[in-house]
Formats: sequence, C-alpha cells, structure tokens
Amino acid sequence: MSSATTMNDSFGRTMRDLRVSITDRCNFRCMYCLPETEEAANFYRGKFDALKNPKPTLTPIVREWKPKSALLSYEEIERVVRVAVGLGIEKVRITGGEPLLRRDVPELVARLAPIAGIRDLAMTTNGSQFASQAVALRAAGLKRVSFSLDSLDPDNFKRITGRDGLRAVLAGITQAKAHGFAPVKVNAVVIRGLNDHELERLAGFAREQDVSFRFIEFMPLDSGRAWLRDLVVPGREILARLQASFDLCPVVSENKSETAKRWTFADGRGELGIIAPVTEPFCGHCNRLRLTADGKIRTCLFSLHEHDLKPLLRGQADDAGLAARLREIVLGKEARHHIGEPGFQQPERTMSCIGG
Repeated sequence: MSSATTMNDSFGRTMRDLRVSITDRCNFRCMYCLPETEEAANFYRGKFDALKNPKPTLTPIVREWKPKSALLSYEEIERVVRVAVGLGIEKVRITGGEPLLRRDVPELVARLAPIAGIRDLAMTTNGSQFASQAVALRAAGLKRVSFSLDSLDPDNFKRITGRDGLRAVLAGITQAKAHGFAPVKVNAVVIRGLNDHELERLAGFAREQDVSFRFIEFMPLDSGRAWLRDLVVPGREILARLQASFDLCPVVSENKSETAKRWTFADGRGELGIIAPVTEPFCGHCNRLRLTADGKIRTCLFSLHEHDLKPLLRGQADDAGLAARLREIVLGKEARHHIGEPGFQQPERTMSCIGG
C-alpha cells in the first residue's frame, strides 16, 4: 500500500490499529478509571497520607454521560471504519466504557466483519455482560475478545471495581473459550497496595485456563485525578516476580508496534505479557488511533486535543473528504506522551470516555 493510500504521521509511523468506543457508560467503577466509591476514596486518601502527598481529597466527580444523540450511530461508525480501512487500518477493536451496555452490539459487529481489509476484529469488555451475548457476537463475526480481570479474590474484586461481578467475568471467559474466540486475552491493571499481591495467582490463572494474560502499569487516566507515581508497579518488577515463580520463555515478535512484551510458560499452556507505558514507553512505534463514542478522533491516549468527525459525517462530506481529514489529523499525531515529566497534563477524559 503506497503512502498515498495510508495514514502516516510526521514521525514516519503508519496507522494500522483503530480503537472504536461505542459508549462512554460503564457499570463498573474501577479505581484506575472511575474511582467513585467510598472504598476508592479511602484507598487513595490513605496513600496520600502515607506518602505525605499534597492531594488532600479526590477531585469531586460530576458524572454526565453523553446523550444518545451525541453518540455516533452504527451506520456512522461503519462508515468511519470503512474509510479508515481504505487508508491502511487492519485491526479494529470495539471498546467503551463497557461496549455491551449499548444495544444490539452484534448488529455493529455484523456491519464491520465483512469489510475487506480488516485482519483482526476484536472487543475489550469488563465481561459482566459477555456470557449471554457470546454466541451472537461470534456468529456476527467477532474474532477475539479481551477481558478485564484485576483480582481473583471476590472481596478484592469488589473493592477494585465497585461491583460484585467476579463470577460473571469468569463465566464470560469460559464462554469465550467455548465458542472459539482466540486467543482469549485477560488484562489486569496493577496498583501497588491494591492487587500487586495477586500477581502470581493471576499468572497461574493464565496457565490453568490457557489464556493470554496482560499485566498493565497504572496510568493517569482516572476521573478522580488520584494517580500517583508511587502506586505504579514497574514492568521490570512485575517480570522479576513472575520469573521467580514460573519457568518462562520469551516470545520474539516481529511486530514493532506490539505494546506487550510476552512470555510463554515452559509447558506451552497460556501466555503472559507486560504492558509498561509509564516506565518503558513504546510511543516510537505507536500505530493506533482512537474514535470516541461521540465521534472524536484521538491520536494518543493522552491527547489534550481531539478532532470532531461529526460535522463531516452529518454534513455533506463524501468519503474522499473524510479520508483527507483523517490523513490530516494523523499527520499531527504526537511524538509521545509526557507522563512523569514536569508540566504533564492529564487529559480531561478518563479511560472510560476515551476507549481502551
């Protein structure tokens, strides 16, 4: 594919991956995203006090979900994806919020799956609604699914997510395996003093269930602005602990844009990965774009500026005009994020409102 038919930024990166959020709503209140429970407030207050951090309280939360009229329709999402695929996008992931809170998601999947050029059509979900929709999603053409699972302890799961939902998530993983989603991936955001004591147990789950498990560093994308660098468990520390408990073999990947460094268990069952955007940034090979549920293009998780496609989609712009705008947006993609640097600004939107 020539440079005339791809989306390239000013740093020589070619966009291949599009994350499509279809709702900003979520039924979980995870501490690293929507820390709006008393448990979350107590946890962070305790950490602020212990570290003598100047943050005395959490930022007050004013929850305003986008009205339906502000969200892109499935027809509009399909159009953006089709145009983006014509410009070189090969991987499409449906995200939220919790995507399965939106109605008729299999209908959207059925619209996207036949688009020529999509190599990989996947979804990220908290798993709470997945078991009941697994058959319909698979039949519609969804290939892969990633679940969020930050704890295997029911009480700690409820503490982290604000919901008593562990059983439903585990049922969703079981259904994904039973209905041929492959590989099944499971993600855990690791926060010091909250779930880092479960690293080995979560890794053991990956081997027992023969799934791909990803450990992700805690990033500043929470609605309470409660992120502290001291709560990040560095990827190197996670790896050292896992290697001390398991016989792991590194996976060599030719994909430079892959975010996870991966290892397999010696017996071949399951896989572990570490995503370390805070301590080991991979911005130099980033090939991702994000489309928010309300039609904004974000060129980085930590973008401070967004680009609204709705005027084009709901105006008179043809596909050529939309393609030209996408290429223009990508040309201005940031070189990297600035987490931990003086003057770093957390984006206004949380992870729930951006899409993972």
